[in-house]
Amino acid sequence: MYMNNCATIRNEGKYTIFAFRNHNIRFMTSVRLERYTKIVDWDYGYLVVMAKYKGLDEVEEYIDLIPILERLYYDADEFLKPIKQVRIDYAV
Repeated sequence: MYMNNCATIRNEGKYTIFAFRNHNIRFMTSVRLERYTKIVDWDYGYLVVMAKYKGLDEVEEYIDLIPILERLYYDADEFLKPIKQVRIDYAV
């Protein structure tokens, strides 16, 4: 899998950042989110992830990027088309 077709997801404080190439899509999440732990599934804009929240066991979360992209005036189809894989950015 080529790295230029791989997006990343991470959290910083109360925000989740979905990064692909030179785009960083930032949206609000819970301040209790400690970190994403696993990508379960990527389906063309729809993510299923495992997440760890303060005081809770690991839970499954669902993130639909299409409405987020559309609210930011992205062409969602064009933006998502080259993404073949999403990984968690543990560097943060």
